[in-house]
Amino acid sequence: MIPALSLILACQLAGEILSRALQLPLPGPVLGMIFLLIAMSVSGKVQQIVRPTGQFVLQHLSLLFVPAGVGIVAHLGALREHGMGLAVALVISTMLAIVVGAAAFVAVAKLTRSDADD
Repeated sequence: MIPALSLILACQLAGEILSRALQLPLPGPVLGMIFLLIAMSVSGKVQQIVRPTGQFVLQHLSLLFVPAGVGIVAHLGALREHGMGLAVALVISTMLAIVVGAAAFVAVAKLTRSDADD
């Protein structure tokens, strides 16, 4: 498990360094994930090393949400005070994201439509 975690973290570190050094608009961990994907595609050995650890982490992914839950409980007073505002902001931003996503889809569909589709 240690070699796999080392490889995953090394890819994340490489992505973070590249992202910051080149001032890319892409987060470092995303670049690291791309590096890991390329390494796993090129080398079957890398895939064999990372797969069991990745499956283990995915099986216990719910444990990663425990700190967020503890944080919510720790700040229950603030949540009680601002909860309604947060709920309204969540609902409105979700609806806005759906509308913008649908509008972008329609715009791209119109741009890519050929004469045969009419």
